[in-house]
Amino acid sequence: MRIALGQLESGTDIRANLAAVDRFAGEAARDGAALVAFPEYATYEKKTVDATFPEVAEPLDGPVCRELAGTARRHRIALVAGVVETSEDPGKAYNTLVAFGPDGGRLAVYRKIHLFDAQGFGESTFIKPGPSTNPVVFESGGARFGLMTCYDLRFPELARSLADAGAEVLLVCSSWVPGTHKTEQWLALNAARAIENSVYVAGVCQAPPVSVGRSVLVDPMGFTETDLGLEPGVQTVEISLATVARVKEQFPMFRQRRLPQP
Repeated sequence: MRIALGQLESGTDIRANLAAVDRFAGEAARDGAALVAFPEYATYEKKTVDATFPEVAEPLDGPVCRELAGTARRHRIALVAGVVETSEDPGKAYNTLVAFGPDGGRLAVYRKIHLFDAQGFGESTFIKPGPSTNPVVFESGGARFGLMTCYDLRFPELARSLADAGAEVLLVCSSWVPGTHKTEQWLALNAARAIENSVYVAGVCQAPPVSVGRSVLVDPMGFTETDLGLEPGVQTVEISLATVARVKEQFPMFRQRRLPQP
């Protein structure tokens, strides 16, 4: 199966962001990808999460998601992207990942549960955490994908719950805030989540200057299959579900683990 990583340089121009998604989705489809993943805040992004995020937020049946669904349908490709979704709190929005199938139908919705209140950054001031901590896994093209958003990558229990729920590929859609050693941490954590769960990890990130770029696909042994560097772009890569199954047999951790007793 072929999937694609779409590294964006999203800004505050929603129409321009949607046009970039459409352009990269078309490139991925022409390259044989069955699914293309884009970063968090793909449709609206800026250096700091502020009051404009809830102002531009839309429901999942609003114009932005309809446009994303149309892009998926037009190019006949499954598509995952980060949107700013309205919440029941008018002063806050949800940081949401939405997955659409190649027919434009909605496959999954994941609202970020671990908000980035770190490095002096206060995402929770204007963003509401997802009300459910249940793992979100969907199937497309015969593979099972689990959804995570950015800071979630630092919480290994979420990745494990997705693997327990059957995910073979973790899509970590991110806008990883730059800082000291942050790129090194981004790369290390993507590899760690792949190794400890025997899955592929597709870490799809916003490009500089808002984020660190370096979108990667890491295989179940921790080998980086591709790295998009610092510029916006899209790249198609091959994943093998047979490799996932083989590594799980080589390292049968899911059968061997011993959990603490209550």
